[in-house]
Amino acid sequence: MILTVRLEIVRYVILLAEFLMEKLYLEKKRVYMEIDTINIHELKKALFESWSLESSSKWSKDNPSKGQCGVTALVVNDLLGGEIRKTELTDGWHFYNIIDNERYDFTASQFKVGIIYKDFPSDREEALADTNEKQYNYLKERVINLLFK
Repeated sequence: MILTVRLEIVRYVILLAEFLMEKLYLEKKRVYMEIDTINIHELKKALFESWSLESSSKWSKDNPSKGQCGVTALVVNDLLGGEIRKTELTDGWHFYNIIDNERYDFTASQFKVGIIYKDFPSDREEALADTNEKQYNYLKERVINLLFK
């Protein structure tokens, strides 16, 4: 009798775990489907509207994308995946994204001259070293709120 009750409890726990895993899978799939529908133009607009002194101490009304490359590359990577790349410029490293073999540099407008991209591999750790957690969390939350309001 005790063994039968224990087996029933184990079966119940397994069924509950399977149900919760399926629910979590479906929720993750729904979120990824929403992200897959992000329009690049809408993302660029949301980034532009979100950049501020809260996302980079170098921000100004005259040059809103200044100093935003690392934090922007991280947020774009969160939303669209892909790779973070970098190119060395006179002021240091410039970060941007490669998604489906296409370069997306949402902060190129901060420079007065064109960039000769080298596309050196980079990663989240390097891009985060160009910013900080507070700026990153601010920009990510702001962009997501604008895109999914």
